[in-house]
Amino acid sequence: MTFRRYVALGDSFTEGVGDADDTRPHGVRGWADRVAEVLAAQSDDFGYANLAIRGRKLLPILAEQLEPAVALRPDLVTIHAGANDVLRPRVDLDDLAVAYDEAVGRLCSTGATVAVFTCYDPGGSGLYAALRGRMAIFNEHVREIADRHGTVLVDLWRLRGEAVTDVFAADRMHLNARGHSVVAVTVLDALGVAHDLAVPAAMPPSDVPLAVRLRADAAWAREHAVPWVHRRLTGRSSGDGLSPRRPGLEPVG
Repeated sequence: MTFRRYVALGDSFTEGVGDADDTRPHGVRGWADRVAEVLAAQSDDFGYANLAIRGRKLLPILAEQLEPAVALRPDLVTIHAGANDVLRPRVDLDDLAVAYDEAVGRLCSTGATVAVFTCYDPGGSGLYAALRGRMAIFNEHVREIADRHGTVLVDLWRLRGEAVTDVFAADRMHLNARGHSVVAVTVLDALGVAHDLAVPAAMPPSDVPLAVRLRADAAWAREHAVPWVHRRLTGRSSGDGLSPRRPGLEPVG
């Protein structure tokens, strides 16, 4: 299938945070840009919009991005939402699923191919281990929504072949360039789009001394964890004041 009008919706995952590129809007690239580049090479009349904004929870994503996306008359839509809700101390996953289901139905009613995502599996240890059960419940809602509406499902929960240290940026919250490449390949494969996109090789494992790891943990807490907690306590978001970096359909490149 050839796509000519691709619109990406979501949060920091889709915006491209963690994959720095100063030549692009917001200074990031990301998996959606990589997917768009592949699609653009297969069509002489291709446009790509990215409405995602970092920090957005599911309901604001739907309120701010859904109708602008529909107005662009896409033939392909990707939407990643809910991960920021799962991270909050309190969340009603059932209510979120109802809203998400209605929104996906709205997107599908346009005739576009729609792709939705499960959250990744944080495993039984590490920073997000305590949220594993909540993520699994949300993901089951996403699978039901995908089945109900016949969408493409990009099942990141089952993408366990990559070590966390190989795909996450220094903030331990967002994908690095390699991680975004992995997701781009996964999305293209789920869509059935032929491509030759390659994933960079992972860094070889190294035996890092305990003292070095402890210093890195302290630096991470100071530079990333504390500011994140402060934003949560003050009701602020990393995306406050930001506009979509690609609000309209534009050529790639």
